[in-house]
Amino acid sequence: MQYSQHIENRAEGLRGSIEVICGSMFSGKTEELMRRLRRAKFANQRIEVYKPALDTRYDEVEVVSHDRNSISSTPVESSASILLMSSEVDVVGIDEAQFFDTGLIAVAQELADKGVRVIIAGLDMDFRRQPFGPMAELCAIADSVDKIHAICVECGRLANYSHRLVSGEAQVLLGEVKEYAPLCRICYNRHKH
Repeated sequence: MQYSQHIENRAEGLRGSIEVICGSMFSGKTEELMRRLRRAKFANQRIEVYKPALDTRYDEVEVVSHDRNSISSTPVESSASILLMSSEVDVVGIDEAQFFDTGLIAVAQELADKGVRVIIAGLDMDFRRQPFGPMAELCAIADSVDKIHAICVECGRLANYSHRLVSGEAQVLLGEVKEYAPLCRICYNRHKH
């Protein structure tokens, strides 16, 4: 079967969609992405998983959660690569979407329009509480958005914000618990004043 015919058949048989999982650091975004991908794989759907090549915190190839659970992925330099490598799949998973270029928005739209289920996980805000990368626009075009929360490490409330514990003003600083802490609004504001 030719690729174009496969795409037409898939688009007729499946409804493409864009699902966004967003929240602060340590909220479980990657765990939720992996849970959805495992379910799709269990249902014999063809999946591909992508992550930004710059994210090598836990592994150069696999998507790895803070709890050290992992799933195989393909590291890519740009969002255009995702479109080129996603032929003949039913589900595309994308982790750490905030690190991708804004072309990811069009890539997600095109894949969904072709009948692919696109599941995207990423930080919606940076450490200054500003929209991070393409995430705000991805939330706007998504069929569904799940904002999940961490627990504030200072008071136990739901945490929305990724508080940076180390100095530096660059928006992108890869890190874990030594560099970031999830905080609620009250505790975040206490640190900023």
